[in-house]
Amino acid sequence: MLTRWIERTAWVVGCTLLGMYGGMRLWAQESSSQAVHEFRAMSVAPADQALWSHQRVVAYQEAQRAGDAPQAVLRLPSLELEVPVYGDTSDLNLDRGAGRIPGTATLDQAGNLGIAAHRDGFFRKLKDAAIGMDVFLEHGGRTLRYHITEISIVTPEDGSVLLPTSRTSITLVTCYPFYFVGSAPQRYIVRAELDETQTRNEVLINRNLNRRET
Repeated sequence: MLTRWIERTAWVVGCTLLGMYGGMRLWAQESSSQAVHEFRAMSVAPADQALWSHQRVVAYQEAQRAGDAPQAVLRLPSLELEVPVYGDTSDLNLDRGAGRIPGTATLDQAGNLGIAAHRDGFFRKLKDAAIGMDVFLEHGGRTLRYHITEISIVTPEDGSVLLPTSRTSITLVTCYPFYFVGSAPQRYIVRAELDETQTRNEVLINRNLNRRET
């Protein structure tokens, strides 16, 4: 069960983070209330449910009634995948989108941000993921570009894929095989690293703007 694996892994990752927290570099902080306001105004495309199981379609429809806004939007244009990202991996959040895995980097931190979603819902499209594909994460008025660097299949006991990384990364997690009947025995992992070229360009633009203002 994906939720149980996330909970077990979160404990391992959380303990590791306590020892490594002092060395982590924080991104500029955005207030959560401002982020929610921005995402309420954002137009998120209707979910493409062509590959979804009937059970997941029904659960999604019921979860949509909750109504609160996501914290981010994850996009993989090559797969025509667009999914709202919520603050944790509760059953409600996984029924209506993807969730940040507790114990991994937050949306405002450098490091390894873990995002999970169901294999018979939004993340079924990850079966066609390939090295080099672009991944975009929109949060707090910014859109960051990542590119896929690794695709792997691990056991539910392997939490190493969610450990902190020296490079800013997103790790997408879902159950595997995608069409397995019952509780899937493995986890499908897609790792994407931040496009550092984009980050450096943002820094240069900000410096130029500051110079003009002074």
